[in-house]
Amino acid sequence: MRKKQAETIVVRKTIKKAHGSHGGSWKIAYADFMTAMMAFFLVMWLLSSSSPEQRVQIAEYFKVPLKNALAHGEKASLSDSIVPGGGDDALKQDGEVFKKTLQKLDAKKSENNLKRAREKLENLIEIDPRLNNFTSNLRLSLTDDGLLLQITDSADRPMFKVGRPTPENYMVNILQALVPVLNDMPNRIILTGHTDSLPYANGEQGYSNWELSSDRANASRRILASAGLASKKFIRVVGTADTMMQAGSDAGDPINRRISILVLSQQKEKQIMQEDVLLRDTLVAPTANQTPSTTAATQPKSGAVVAESPVVTSAPEEVK
Repeated sequence: MRKKQAETIVVRKTIKKAHGSHGGSWKIAYADFMTAMMAFFLVMWLLSSSSPEQRVQIAEYFKVPLKNALAHGEKASLSDSIVPGGGDDALKQDGEVFKKTLQKLDAKKSENNLKRAREKLENLIEIDPRLNNFTSNLRLSLTDDGLLLQITDSADRPMFKVGRPTPENYMVNILQALVPVLNDMPNRIILTGHTDSLPYANGEQGYSNWELSSDRANASRRILASAGLASKKFIRVVGTADTMMQAGSDAGDPINRRISILVLSQQKEKQIMQEDVLLRDTLVAPTANQTPSTTAATQPKSGAVVAESPVVTSAPEEVK
């Protein structure tokens, strides 16, 4: 009998191999992506919440040349400004682009404020009974120096007593009505008195149109101050006599007798203040042989008026 053939048993074993480590590189890439998205949405939020002026300033900030920033303030610009750089061309001789941009923005803002002030005054003239009867005597105009308001005389309605600094009652009312609008504006003002060419009997040697225009300007200042106008509003109170005639008018035209209130623009106010600083810097220093007492005696006090002509105590007499 044949032997039974032995069966061959095949055992298959599956060996599971552990996967190799993928590392954390995908986490770094994902973190970079999320950081970029966060920065993107942050920039979008800033752009949507900032004004055009602020966006211009931010853009100019990043235009500062790198070498100037690394030099801790040393600049390649030829400007006198202490701010380094500030533009595409660091060698601009006219100054930094950033500074010019800010000046343009300030000038535009000041112009808009003066335009709104003009609209307020025009509305006030229409509705206020103290003003609407004198529309022909009130003139408003925007100039390079600011908003100019002129209160002029007419042949049948002078604003002051003839030849004297005493204001009429309606002139007092006009000035008092202007105070609220002037107080609402941050701008300072120049108050100027003007006269016509009609001379006084004593001519220029006695009480003249120079004194009259100055006295009328000061009388107007006192009325405005008593009505509540802040004292710091005034930067100058001057009299110009008959040196500044209205365009197209005769020397004796009553329209030349007027009080002008100039609401200064910010640029003009800065210019005036800079001129004042230059004048103070050019004062002559006391010499070595002068003592402090003699120096104080020979120099007028700040703000004092030096009289160059004899003082006339008699009442002014105007030639009719």
